[in-house]
Amino acid sequence: MKIFQKSSCFIHTQKIDSEIYMLRMLNIVEGRLIESQNGSGSVYVYISPDENERKFLVEQLKIDEHTLNSSLDPDEPSRLEFEPEHVAMIFKRPKRYDAQDKFLFKASSTGAFMFKDSLVIIVAEDVPLFEGRSFTKIQSIQDVFLRLVNRSISHFVEHIRGINAMSSELEEQIYVSMENKHLVHLFTLEKSLVYYLNAINSNGALIEKLKNNTAKIGFSPENIEFLDDIMIENNQCRMQTEIYSQVLASMMDARASIVSNNLNIRIKALTIITIVIMLPTLIVSLFSMNVRIPLSTHHHAFWIIFTLCAISAAIVGFLWWRKKW
Repeated sequence: MKIFQKSSCFIHTQKIDSEIYMLRMLNIVEGRLIESQNGSGSVYVYISPDENERKFLVEQLKIDEHTLNSSLDPDEPSRLEFEPEHVAMIFKRPKRYDAQDKFLFKASSTGAFMFKDSLVIIVAEDVPLFEGRSFTKIQSIQDVFLRLVNRSISHFVEHIRGINAMSSELEEQIYVSMENKHLVHLFTLEKSLVYYLNAINSNGALIEKLKNNTAKIGFSPENIEFLDDIMIENNQCRMQTEIYSQVLASMMDARASIVSNNLNIRIKALTIITIVIMLPTLIVSLFSMNVRIPLSTHHHAFWIIFTLCAISAAIVGFLWWRKKW
């Protein structure tokens, strides 16, 4: 067992049966987060920790077991808690979308536990936490702590734009389709926006609490200024989500009516086609009765009956075009 001491907290890796349980360790090098090469770091990422890792986090790092479980619970709201040796933050971020989700976007929870000189991050799935321009010019653990929240907001914005693009494509398909599956997909996207709006509002309450406890957490003036920017971006993200959600919800009835109207148009067209076919069938049936009828002995009886059938079909077709049925 190797133990690395960071001021008042202990960060270590355990090796049992040649299996390393600390999955990621990173250091702040020249303003960026770099994977550790020497077995120690200042940022530690646990991805879906197992029982041994959970035991270490609870017993050695004194992380509250309920807070640890909240980091892995997708239904847990965002919150900020202060412990004797660390600050615990639970925040919401979009869950990775997969084609099997069938247009359903959900939010997941992430835990960030900031000690004096180190940061422990707990996630339920392996996701790119430190991508984007947010993670440049990093100077301290507090910077990483705030940029995780900022990256989460940017991630929500990207997904919301994707949802808007998907809804536009589904609208075009609804205009020409009689099927309900496209409409069901739109309902699913509407539900996704509700999930996202709830998560963004939850993050907003967390940011407000961070703002009210800047001195207690130890934020620098630069951190406080960046926190103000985060608050503005989260409000803009919330407003954008509300607008998309309201537009999508208000148009659902109209889109359902379009599907119903498309079905009625198809049924009407099929009915007229049936009439066009039925009239010639009626004429042929009359002249094929097993009784004496006119033209039964006429040399051109076939062509006369055929002409009558064509005329009847042409009349119905002309009326269809003239009346714009």
